[in-house]
Amino acid sequence: MANAARTHQARERRHSRLRNKVVGTPERPRLSVYRSLDNIYAQVIDDSVGHTLVAASTLDGEVRGLVDGLAKTDAAKVVGRVVAERALAAGVSKVVFDRGGVQYHGRVKALADAAREAGLDF
Repeated sequence: MANAARTHQARERRHSRLRNKVVGTPERPRLSVYRSLDNIYAQVIDDSVGHTLVAASTLDGEVRGLVDGLAKTDAAKVVGRVVAERALAAGVSKVVFDRGGVQYHGRVKALADAAREAGLDF
């Protein structure tokens, strides 16, 4: 259990260092990604007022039907596409990317690439 706590603390430290540099504005909100063992979550956040503009995750009702039976990376692609579509519908086309203290690799990269392909600029 001690190893898991150290891993979690290390991710939190990396995320706090990253958040010192990545700040969402009304013109360019922050696309924040959180990855758990089973699910992936994405939010577009305006940090100037602290509001989440749009969100999507593998637990979302609309997305859950699309990701049943898919691998985790493929599910992350679906979440990236859905969050990009919702952001564009809300009038957001440019974002800054917050990887949440995890490596830009695997599911996080798949989500980012799918969001770019769906029309988000970052």
